[in-house]
Amino acid sequence: MNALVHTTHVQFEPMSAAWLDAVMAVETRAYDHPWTRGNFLDSIRAGYQAQLLLAGPVLLGYFVAMKGVDEVHLLNITVDPGYQGQGWSRLMLEALAIWSRDQGAQWLWLEVRESNARAQHVYQQGGFRRVGLRKGYYPAREGLREDAIVMSLKL
Repeated sequence: MNALVHTTHVQFEPMSAAWLDAVMAVETRAYDHPWTRGNFLDSIRAGYQAQLLLAGPVLLGYFVAMKGVDEVHLLNITVDPGYQGQGWSRLMLEALAIWSRDQGAQWLWLEVRESNARAQHVYQQGGFRRVGLRKGYYPAREGLREDAIVMSLKL
């Protein structure tokens, strides 16, 4: 595990195609079923809120969210596995909530794998509440499917 970045300035920067090699490297380390480069490119082209969290030149993580009429849907939030457990996902969730409020959103929505207790805990700590279940939402190993827990945060 990499040490917490103490001395480097941490900042958000819009995701761009120039960063996709680094994003894809993190995505494939973090997930058994990662997003594709095309998923990220489509999100950028669609104008979704796609932000990188950087410590100097180091990509700590990123998120992608889609704005609706009075809500925002978090599509992807990822912290590089080497920097997990250091509070970066909470920071990104807080930044997303601030942006969402500025956009006039009343709610933040997300889905999380039923097996991902660690992420569920982070979301619950951030004020998200379980509101539903999507059966067979995620691809799983050996061609199976995994349920998604639907969570929301009132802004």
